[in-house]
Amino acid sequence: MYAPERYRSIVERVVGFGRASVSDLADDLDVTPETIRRDLNHLERQGLVRRVHGGAVPVGRVILEQSVDSRNAVLVSQKHDIAAAALAELPKEGAVIVDAGTTTSRLLTMIPDDYDLTIITNSVEHALALANRKNISTLLIGGRVRHRTLACVDQWALDALNGIYADVAILGTNGISVEHGLTTPDSAEATVKRAMINSARRKVVLADHSKFGEDHFAQFGALSDIDVVITDKKTDNKYLDELSMLDVSVVLA
Repeated sequence: MYAPERYRSIVERVVGFGRASVSDLADDLDVTPETIRRDLNHLERQGLVRRVHGGAVPVGRVILEQSVDSRNAVLVSQKHDIAAAALAELPKEGAVIVDAGTTTSRLLTMIPDDYDLTIITNSVEHALALANRKNISTLLIGGRVRHRTLACVDQWALDALNGIYADVAILGTNGISVEHGLTTPDSAEATVKRAMINSARRKVVLADHSKFGEDHFAQFGALSDIDVVITDKKTDNKYLDELSMLDVSVVLA
């Protein structure tokens, strides 16, 4: 592939998905990460993309929240592997809080029929997917439904979580870093995620490699609040070492 073709493909991916990482672009375009970094530097000089840590975002905007459909189409194999590894964190009987998200949705499809679970979720999609599962009692917390994530937020959601104490909470995140912990673009959704952390004995975060080193508008937890982070094998060792130093268990899927 000639350089102009790569440039066009890179810009299309950055604009289409709201961001693109160096590692994913290198894999998709079958070139080295060094080539992608040079391409991104060239495109930034041309005013076509903006460089950020680990990749690029469109010019003139911060990292924006993607829709469910957009996120479902990204890092499909990694999300599947992370979800499969997360299955080991579920009790065969008990109560589980499951956050909205595309990786958490994959986990729900993998729950065996012999598990007897009560699942509390703020995701309209999750609730619909579980509605016909006879072995699962599904509790959808109410509230305003956010159109980008189809997650219930605001006071009704917080009231539903108040007084609940589940065996485990399975959480998604848009960003994870030592400096700012767990972050997400929307403050209302961050408040619900924080309540989920407070309502569970054990806390598990599902985060593919693209989430590491990213910081978003609203923090919902420190890394010290989390028991386990499940990620994929493309996550940089630097981030894995940082989690280890904070006594956070890491599972590589």
